[in-house]
Amino acid sequence: MGRNMSYEKFIDEVKTYSRIQAIQGQLSWDQQVMMPPNGANARADTLAWLSGRAHETITSKKMGELISDLEKNLSDLDEDQKTNVLEMRRNFDKSTKLPSEFIERYTKTRSKGMGIWAEARKNNDFAMFAPILEELVELAREKVTYLGNGKTPYDILLDDYEVGLTVDYLDPLFAELKIGLIDTLNKIMKKEKSPLTKLDLTFPVSKQESFCLKVSEQMGFDFNSGRMDTSSHPFSISIAAGDTRITTRYDENEPFSCLYAVMHETGHGLYEQGLPDEFALTPRGTAISLGVHESQSRLWENQIGRTEEFWKYCLPLFQKEFPEFPKEINPAQMNLIANQVEPSFIRVEADEVTYNLHIILRYEIEKKLFNGDLSVNDLPKVWNEMFKEWFDLDVVDDTNGVLQDIHWSMGAFGYFPTYTLGNLYAAQLFDTMKNEFGNVNQLIEEGNWLPLLDWLRKNIHEKGRLYNPSDLIEKATGTPPSSEPFLNYINEKYGKIYNF
Repeated sequence: MGRNMSYEKFIDEVKTYSRIQAIQGQLSWDQQVMMPPNGANARADTLAWLSGRAHETITSKKMGELISDLEKNLSDLDEDQKTNVLEMRRNFDKSTKLPSEFIERYTKTRSKGMGIWAEARKNNDFAMFAPILEELVELAREKVTYLGNGKTPYDILLDDYEVGLTVDYLDPLFAELKIGLIDTLNKIMKKEKSPLTKLDLTFPVSKQESFCLKVSEQMGFDFNSGRMDTSSHPFSISIAAGDTRITTRYDENEPFSCLYAVMHETGHGLYEQGLPDEFALTPRGTAISLGVHESQSRLWENQIGRTEEFWKYCLPLFQKEFPEFPKEINPAQMNLIANQVEPSFIRVEADEVTYNLHIILRYEIEKKLFNGDLSVNDLPKVWNEMFKEWFDLDVVDDTNGVLQDIHWSMGAFGYFPTYTLGNLYAAQLFDTMKNEFGNVNQLIEEGNWLPLLDWLRKNIHEKGRLYNPSDLIEKATGTPPSSEPFLNYINEKYGKIYNF
C-alpha cells in the first residue's frame, strides 16, 4: 500500500472518531442550554454510549495498525501529517490503557455527579455530594493505575489537560507566583479606597445582550459561524468547523459580569474559529491545550477589556444602550469599577490579583487528595482552614466554599492549574504584542482590534497542535513560560490604579 494511500485511510479513521466527538459536543451543549430537566437520565445514558463508541474507534486494531504503519516512515510525512500521527499515537496509547467498560462507567458517574452537585450546592449540603465525589475520586485513582508512569499520581491527571505538565514544573512556578501576588495584595489592602458610585439601576437583559453582542463582534467573532445563548455557567464549545457557540448569564443589577463573561467566552470562540479549516476533524486542526485556550480568553477579557482604553471606546456604546446611565461616569471610573481588588469567596468572581490564589489553593488540595494525604470527608474542613489562612476570610457555608465549582463533579481533577497557566501565557503574549505593535493601547482605544486578532491567529490559532504548549508560547514570545510578565503586569496595572 502506498504511503499516501495509507495516510488517507488513517485520516478517514481519525475523522470517524472526531465526528463522534462532535455529536457528543452537540448533545452536551444542548444539555446545558436547551434540555428539559427530566431528560437528564436519558442524556447521561446516550453520552455514555457515545463515549463507548468513540473509545472503540480510537482503540481499534485497525487504528493501531494504521498508526504503526505510518510510524515506520515518519520522515516521508510533512510536519502537519506527522503532527496527526504523533498526536493520535499519544491518544491511542492513553485510550488503549483504559477499558471501554471503565470509560462508560466514568462518563455515567460524571453525568450523575453534575446533577447531584447542582442539588447539593443549592442546598448547601456537602454530605449530599460526598458519596458521589468519593466515587469520582476513586475512578480518577483507577484511571491513574491504568495510565501510571508519572512521578506522582497527580502528574497523570495534569497531563490530561496540559500536555507534559507535572508537579515538578508547577510547584516552583506557583510558589513564586503566590509570593508575588500576596505582596501586591498587601500593598493594595493598605491603600485608602475611593468609594465607587453606587448604581441603583436595572440593566434590562435585552439591552445587555445587545451591548455584549456588539463587543463580541468588535473582537472579531463571526456570528455566521457562531451563536450566543444563555446557560447557568458561561462556556464555549466548538461543535464543528463553522459552528462555534458561546453562552453567558445575565444579572439585571450587574451588567459587568455578563460583559466580561462574553469577552472571556468570545476569546475562546475566536481561537476555535481561527483553527485551520483544512485540518478540520484531525488533531492538527484542534487547540493544543486548556492553558493556551485560557490565555486567549484572559487576554481579551483582562489585558484588553479591563482597561481605561477599552472603556474610552466602549462607554459611548454602553451609554447608547443605557441612556439613564450617569453621564458623569467616565472611562477611568469604569476602569476602576472593572478592577476592584477585594479578597472574596467565589473564584469566578475574583479579581485579577486574587484569582490565581483561588487556583493555587485548589491545586494544593488536589495534590493532597491524590497523594493520599486527604480524604473526601475532610475536604470542607481543610478548604476552610486554608482559605482562612490565605484570604483571611471565614467560609460561612459550603456553597461559597468547597461546593462552588462544577469541576470535581465532572471528575475533572488536574484541570484547575490550566486557568493560572492561561493567565501567565496571556500576560507574556500581550507583552510581546506591546513590543511588536508599540501602540497597543491606541489600537484598543480606537476599537481597532483586528491587528491584535490577526497576530494571535498567526502566532497561536493557526498552529493548532503543531507544538506543545510551552514550545508554542516560547516560539510566539521568544522566552519560555514564566510568572514574571504576569507579576510585572499586575504590579504596573494595579500600582497605577491604587497608587503604590
